[in-house]
Amino acid sequence: MTHVLKLENLEVVYNDVVLVLKGLSLAAAEGRITALLGANGAGKSTTLKAISGLLESEDGEVTAGSVLYRGRPVQGLPPERVVRMGVFQVMEGRRIFEDLSVEENLRCGAFVSPRAEYAANLDKVYGYFPRLKERRGQLAGYMSGGEQQMLAIGRAIMAKPKLLLLDEPSLGLAPLLVEEIFEIVQMINQKEGVTVLLVEQNARAALNVAEHGYIMENGRIVMEGPARDLLQNPDIQEFYLGMGHAGAKKSYREVKHYRRRKRWLG
Repeated sequence: MTHVLKLENLEVVYNDVVLVLKGLSLAAAEGRITALLGANGAGKSTTLKAISGLLESEDGEVTAGSVLYRGRPVQGLPPERVVRMGVFQVMEGRRIFEDLSVEENLRCGAFVSPRAEYAANLDKVYGYFPRLKERRGQLAGYMSGGEQQMLAIGRAIMAKPKLLLLDEPSLGLAPLLVEEIFEIVQMINQKEGVTVLLVEQNARAALNVAEHGYIMENGRIVMEGPARDLLQNPDIQEFYLGMGHAGAKKSYREVKHYRRRKRWLG
């Protein structure tokens, strides 16, 4: 199996003081969806920024380990160079240009792809997201949260990425919209052959579309395996899906105060 991305013993520090990633290692297989799961503050977004070159803008830096994209180290490279290599990150919270129209936003994503391919790429985006075509002249800031998430992903497609980094695409969306977004992500992966590294708190939605998953806590990977195995794992069911061993739904307070099993420590 070929790995497009490998992170090896990665350490990231913010402001020369705060150690966020603590020897993190993971890999994303070519043409597959890999899920990176964990609670708020686990270091998931930092992991994506270490890959895409966005750490410096937040006074962060890789202090140890490596980020390998197709076997080449990319840690420390400026983000525009990483994008031109085929890596595109869809940021948490959409980060669209609210004062630009839908089509102007999409045009911004096309700056690294050949001009001759613009029309075909635009048709492809509108094929995945018909609602964007309906609103192509509308200001993006007036669209719903779900439509803005579609726009953010569509803008990424315009760049023709080989590796797509998705940061919390379900954030703030209704369950039906979450299902629709994840179905489209799966279609993009299958039809375009785009490798996807998916960062999510919604463990069930992510593992339902991913082939492999990693569980992250406090800057470290504490568990990994095939997505179907993680969905059936009693620890994942209890701590991330909110299900007790007997299948009873647990309250947030009960889940929050769980005691880790010994194999999680280390």
